[in-house]
Amino acid sequence: MSNFTIYPAIDMRGGNCVRLIQGDYNQETVYGDSPFDMAKSFASQGAEWIHMVDLDGAKAGGRINDSYVIQAAKELGANIQIGGGIRTEADVVHYLERGVERVILGSAAVSDPGFTKTMLGKYGKHIAIGIDAKDGKVATHGWLQTSETTAIELGKALADEGAEVFIVTDIATDGMLSGPNVEGIVAMAEATGKGVIASGGISSLKDLITLKEYQNQGVIGAIVGKAIYTNRFTVKEALEKVRD
Repeated sequence: MSNFTIYPAIDMRGGNCVRLIQGDYNQETVYGDSPFDMAKSFASQGAEWIHMVDLDGAKAGGRINDSYVIQAAKELGANIQIGGGIRTEADVVHYLERGVERVILGSAAVSDPGFTKTMLGKYGKHIAIGIDAKDGKVATHGWLQTSETTAIELGKALADEGAEVFIVTDIATDGMLSGPNVEGIVAMAEATGKGVIASGGISSLKDLITLKEYQNQGVIGAIVGKAIYTNRFTVKEALEKVRD
């Protein structure tokens, strides 16, 4: 089993690093005007992976803040994973050909199963599936819509198509610093038999330790955003805490 990985998060909007509360574009805090500088700071603290999200892209359905992502992939020693606005194979290739390690399919995983299946078949471990859940149901399109599919059903179906990595966000906890939905994360890992990265609600080093306890059940990492930006702990502290 690979090490439990910390993914410091950079959400990009209008060229800035921002955090939203529960995905609400009207509840935004700006934490820096350079996504690349933020990524560089995370890498310098020892982050092996950095999680980047193109919020403008997610809303527009196309790549908007991709230049920062590609710069980070080319210039930093960290692996980059990117989500937001990836709807076509051209989007996937655009990132992978330029050194990005993993591309996240979110809304597309629900709205376009055929496309998702093809991408998994072609690019395998370079594709992560982002599942955003609200009360156990899948939410799409910047969380503006909720589908009738349950998160677990979607996870199982995509695991059967070759998905190896899932990023599960519980919208209720996102940006709230209220602690992660451990039960939901573990349930997804057990249902799919694949690696699950927890996202949303992580507020303390203790939350990371709690999640790491389920490493053998398939919880392979955690995305940390607001807790870092509000100085609850540093990336370096998080990495030290979860090292074996």
